[in-house]
Amino acid sequence: MESFWNRLPKPFFVMAPMADVTDAAFRALVAKLGAPDVFWSEFVSADGLYHTREIGKLPDQRNPLMRDLLKSEAERPIVAQIFSKHPDMIAYATKLVNDLGFDGVDLNMGCPDRSIEKQGCGAAMIRDPKAAQAVIAAAKEASGLPVSVKTRVGYAHESLDEWLPVLLEAAPAAITLHLRTRKELSLVSANWELMKKAVAIRDRINPNVLLIGNGDVKDIADAKVKIAQSGCDGAMLGRAMFGNPWVFSGRKSEDTPLTEKLAALIELAYGFEKLSPPKNFSILKKHIKAFVAGFDGAAELRAKLMEAETAADLERILSENPL
Repeated sequence: MESFWNRLPKPFFVMAPMADVTDAAFRALVAKLGAPDVFWSEFVSADGLYHTREIGKLPDQRNPLMRDLLKSEAERPIVAQIFSKHPDMIAYATKLVNDLGFDGVDLNMGCPDRSIEKQGCGAAMIRDPKAAQAVIAAAKEASGLPVSVKTRVGYAHESLDEWLPVLLEAAPAAITLHLRTRKELSLVSANWELMKKAVAIRDRINPNVLLIGNGDVKDIADAKVKIAQSGCDGAMLGRAMFGNPWVFSGRKSEDTPLTEKLAALIELAYGFEKLSPPKNFSILKKHIKAFVAGFDGAAELRAKLMEAETAADLERILSENPL
């Protein structure tokens, strides 16, 4: 069966996988208000999925890792992002997400979290090219799902000449490049000039692999400019989604009336409460900060909303504090 990657329009725009952000509740809101060309799940530990695979140990309905793999038919195509340095566990998780009906699997090789790196995963894989190729091969062999990779332009320094060919030789369907090194985190601006270099390397080694740029993409208009200037195939939007679930429709945050934003926040909160097993409601506070900003009285209203412990609390506080 032909990969969905081959059917995408160009340029295309995709959702970044973000822990405790792109959960099923937030994706449902984005799907309703303006869907991206590709959805992404939060990243999930393949090792964790493997070790909790026995129903007797932890039934699926109580497994928070399975909660992170919830999805709906409104989210198509959707990619499940997993991580591990162990090929057998990557293979297991790939088969699982295939059985769950995902459209693709993405391997995280860019996360800078130290707890992830201690496992030899995330950005640590930039330093272990053999392991990187091994897990790509394992994912490709495990199912018919197209395999993609999300990574960075280097670890302590930019190393596209060494790192990108390693990935291209393994022939994933797509590679998303966060245009910063692991050392840089998000402390400096993403270097989109490096995407031109990446495209040249891709065109020389494996022109069939799609390249997606990631980092400091403000909105769809900005994404189109960055793609045109760099020559990549698509762009991934992350922080641009905060407070603006309409971003993939082309709408800028400042163009959305406050009443619509607050209604969307309430809808997100109720959707968040339906996740099973439930997440701590405090996770929603990052969305409160994003939706309730940029207007007179925003700080005072945010402070009150931060006290909410349920979606009903949130809705009540907003009704008691009309703007």
